[in-house]
Amino acid sequence: VQLQACGGGLVQAGGSLRLTCANSGRTFSAYAVGWFRQAPDKEREFVAVINWSGSNTYYADSVQGRFTISRDNAKNTGYLQMNSLKPEDTAVYYCAAGAYSSSPASFGSWGQGTLVTVSS
Repeated sequence: VQLQACGGGLVQAGGSLRLTCANSGRTFSAYAVGWFRQAPDKEREFVAVINWSGSNTYYADSVQGRFTISRDNAKNTGYLQMNSLKPEDTAVYYCAAGAYSSSPASFGSWGQGTLVTVSS
């Protein structure tokens, strides 16, 4: 699994962005896909995870109701739709493939990260 995250950018508070996690490997559908983020001077934190089939999802409390995680196994791609963005959502966002979990340690493959900046 080789992942690449993209779709970040600068957006005003209340706006939306959709992040994409593209996989160039052949076993994408075998893994859960997770999104994590890391703000300056803070530890990496869990955002959302989706299981291999897309039937189960789990979100951090801070994004529940605003973010939606999805995947298209036919396209080897995962997505994170982010609505009602807040300045505190500003961070580098990473996608990862691994087990269905909220722990970064459960994910063995990581993309390079994409920066999301939300202005107030």
